[in-house]
Amino acid sequence: MDQNALTEKETEALRHLRNALVHGGYSPTVRELAEKLKYRSPRSAFLILNSLVEKGWLGKRRNGDLQLLRDLSESRSHARTVEVPLIGAVPCGTPMLAEENIEAYIPVSENLARPGGKYFLLKAQGDSMDQAGIKDGDLLLVRQQPDANSGDRVVALINDEATVKEFNRGDEAIVLKPKSENKIHKPIILTDDFIIQGVVVSVLPSTVY
Repeated sequence: MDQNALTEKETEALRHLRNALVHGGYSPTVRELAEKLKYRSPRSAFLILNSLVEKGWLGKRRNGDLQLLRDLSESRSHARTVEVPLIGAVPCGTPMLAEENIEAYIPVSENLARPGGKYFLLKAQGDSMDQAGIKDGDLLLVRQQPDANSGDRVVALINDEATVKEFNRGDEAIVLKPKSENKIHKPIILTDDFIIQGVVVSVLPSTVY
């Protein structure tokens, strides 16, 4: 379906929803959307949401939260892109790439998300990697792979929790190093009691998206 099939109000609604899902990390309520669209009745916003779902722009996760399935992108007609899932907060015990953890699908240029690989997007939290070019709130493009080379910035699962650190392989152990001036962050020494989810291949600063 072409982007032009959306009405003006649907396009406006989709922009508000994208801002909440991608930047805010939450699924807005019908009442909140009605306020953004300056509707007096939440029913008008409810009807627009239903239309966006029927047209394939929005989906609903198992918990009822909205999910962005397609993204408004000015670059679609100028560059080849692939839809990459944006992963939200990952509850302990839930696989990172489970459907309930996907907040939206974002178009990413094939120059970054190269064909043949599998990718996901993750929003960085904290300052443990600020000296490695990753600031709090940045969007990380991660290539899925189970191993890494020393010096790679990896997303690792430790005790069902995701962390982004510099990967270093030693003779007897793996060290996941923070790269920060904040001394509260310490290296993590591991053997085989963790899982590499992927390697960070690109960082999109929060100031530009």
